Amino acid sequence: MILTQILIALLTGGIIAWAAESHRANTGKWISLLAILFSFGLLTQFTVENHQLFHEFLPMANIEWISAFNIYYATGIDSLSFILIALTLLLGVICVLVSWQEITDKVGFYYFNLMASIAGIVGVFIATDLFLFFFFWEVMLLPMTALIAIWGHENRIYAATKFFIFTQVSSLLMLIAIIALAFIHQQQTGSLSFDYFALKQMAINPQVEFYIMLGFFIAFAVKLPSFPVHTWLPDAHTQAPTAGSVLLAGVLLKTGAYGLIRFVLEMFPQASSNFANVAVVLGVISILYGAKLAFAQTDFKRLVAYSSISHMGFVMLALFSYQQIAYQGALLTIVAHGLSSAALFSMVGMLYQRLHSRDLSLMGGMFSSAPRMGGMLLAFVAAAFGLPGLLNFVGEFMVLTGSFKSYPVHVIFAALGLIGSAIYGMYLFQQSFQGEAKHSINDLGKRELLICGALLGLLVCLGLFPELIFAHFPEQYSTAMNELASTHNVGSK
Repeated sequence: MILTQILIALLTGGIIAWAAESHRANTGKWISLLAILFSFGLLTQFTVENHQLFHEFLPMANIEWISAFNIYYATGIDSLSFILIALTLLLGVICVLVSWQEITDKVGFYYFNLMASIAGIVGVFIATDLFLFFFFWEVMLLPMTALIAIWGHENRIYAATKFFIFTQVSSLLMLIAIIALAFIHQQQTGSLSFDYFALKQMAINPQVEFYIMLGFFIAFAVKLPSFPVHTWLPDAHTQAPTAGSVLLAGVLLKTGAYGLIRFVLEMFPQASSNFANVAVVLGVISILYGAKLAFAQTDFKRLVAYSSISHMGFVMLALFSYQQIAYQGALLTIVAHGLSSAALFSMVGMLYQRLHSRDLSLMGGMFSSAPRMGGMLLAFVAAAFGLPGLLNFVGEFMVLTGSFKSYPVHVIFAALGLIGSAIYGMYLFQQSFQGEAKHSINDLGKRELLICGALLGLLVCLGLFPELIFAHFPEQYSTAMNELASTHNVGSK
């Protein structure tokens, strides 16, 4: 029940932070920080005690919830879930720290929504009942909408509305697909079921399977996001508060990648194999399109937002190439992008607090007054465009080398995205910290150095020792990817 305890700790921490803030100012952020650290401690203890069990899926809870529809509160964890939960809690700490001085209005309610969204994300990664998965999917999205709408910037209502519409329409498609699976299970066995493992074992008519897979794929492609259902992302990122952007880019987008792995590829191997060529093309378009539009931006935050579309295109390419090396590269890219994008959006928030502007044309020459900030930004930009020695390089290198076997022409075009990321990355740094000094700003404080130092340290450490992540990806996923590869080869012939 340790996973349930983590959820309870996060939700309870958010509620207490909301209540306590109304009685004593500045208590909400401390309570939220302690709740996330406590949750991280629970996860660490559980990991130490059960590390070897992550080599297989470990069921944790199976409690009847809605008996009329055979819906259970069913949770479990494996290596994939563990890595993403750890990333979520780590970036949750970063979210609280970047909000420390930024949020001054409705502070208690802000931390409640932040903690509720984090709890929803953790729930998505542990649910093994599809109805419960959908429930947590909604729990994750609604507080995020509130974060954008209430604490965002000048066009926050438009951005929140667009985010809500895109996510809810795609969620509706996924809900229809889930219900269809449950009814098919009833036709075959005589009873409704939303259990992931029971539904995974069903034999479904290929045409029906394809359309159900498509419902899941669209929902996860919107969240990833992938071209052409990406247009909510730049607006949401630009208008969200700093913590909202960190959570969106660092973890929320990863729920889309998680869904593609856990549901699209594993539950519908034949249908996803038949769809692989389309998915790979969408991934390559996302890489190039995101890089091109990132270079065209003058808003610091919007540039980083478009770069996320480009980087997540590598994940789409890797997953549907059906190659084990590419798949492992996708997992590294998921973690690397979570850390580097969180760092870049944190830097945007720090600069906005000093300049009250995100316009690159109004920046320039700030390295002389803030050398530590400039050095950190250069390091994070280098991580984003794949400097060797940092985790992003390892992930994207493995994606391209692994995918080349299946899609050599597509990979050649995708590799151009790496050139594009270097161009817009150096453009970003040059416009903001080099050239003629237009502003004199304060350098990084202790709290800001802690944020940047922790993220940079992880990018360097995991970049030099990626086996620290590979250790959590044992035979279960190697076997699964080999099986999917054989299915893809059969489907291709």
